[in-house]
Amino acid sequence: MADAEQGNQTSLTEFILLGFESISELQILPFLLFLVIYIVTLAGNFLIVVLVVADQHLHTSMYFFLGNLSCLEACYTSTILPRLLTSLLTGDKTISVGGCITQCYFIGFLAGTECYLLAMMSYDWYLAICKPLNYATLMNGSSCLQLAAGSLISALLANSIVTLMILKLTFCGPNEIDNFFCEFTQIINLYCNDVYQMELLITILCALFTLPPFALTGTSYLRIISTILRIPSTIRKQKAFSTCCSHLFLVTIFYGTLIILYLLPKTNTYRDLNKVFSVFYTILTPMANPFIYSLRNKEVKKALRKKCQ
Repeated sequence: MADAEQGNQTSLTEFILLGFESISELQILPFLLFLVIYIVTLAGNFLIVVLVVADQHLHTSMYFFLGNLSCLEACYTSTILPRLLTSLLTGDKTISVGGCITQCYFIGFLAGTECYLLAMMSYDWYLAICKPLNYATLMNGSSCLQLAAGSLISALLANSIVTLMILKLTFCGPNEIDNFFCEFTQIINLYCNDVYQMELLITILCALFTLPPFALTGTSYLRIISTILRIPSTIRKQKAFSTCCSHLFLVTIFYGTLIILYLLPKTNTYRDLNKVFSVFYTILTPMANPFIYSLRNKEVKKALRKKCQ
């Protein structure tokens, strides 16, 4: 019996991503929808990266972080959507064990980096608006590089630790994952080892990568809004308030869905909405970010017009 069980464990080569089973009869419609989203996401984010690199007027800390965010979002989307599009087009829902763990690693790494990058962006705007006299000193080129490198390295190390621990576990099955991409919190439930320590580690890391940056982001935006409300010009106040609120709305969706998915207790309602929340932070926010953060910006529009002439 033990030999048979061991044989089942070692013969595993793939997982099955169940994806959107409820729309399985209309695969062409979601394929076209996600294809358009993927093209728009890549085009918008790569455009921002090109403009930030090519235009010297955008070589400031704010646009440095925006360029990094756009590059991150393009990579993030490319980790998930090509595999989903292939599945919708061919009907093949399988993914190799190695491919699944690799996807988990890059999703965790990119999401963790984005959490702290968004916090840095909000802090940068807070200094520019609320502490303009200290802004140039605090947010110089060296500081920006150190902050960006710190977010990358911390996310890299955290996900490397989780991945190495995952590789030591033994699979029991079933091999079905009820989502359209692989994530650590779901695949660990498919292993026969005691995964309590693994679940605890993932929960702690998720808390470290979501709650502190979300608190810093929220505090920064509250300070920014407080400063905006003291602007004497009604038109300037409305314009600044509109921009700030759109930014705050987007980061709240991103952090909020991560907190709901990875930190709140797992209930039946949560399981039903899991894919919906996953779509928000993995697909919709990467598409919306370049339009909310950059393409509405006066300096970016000016740089774009110069390149189009």
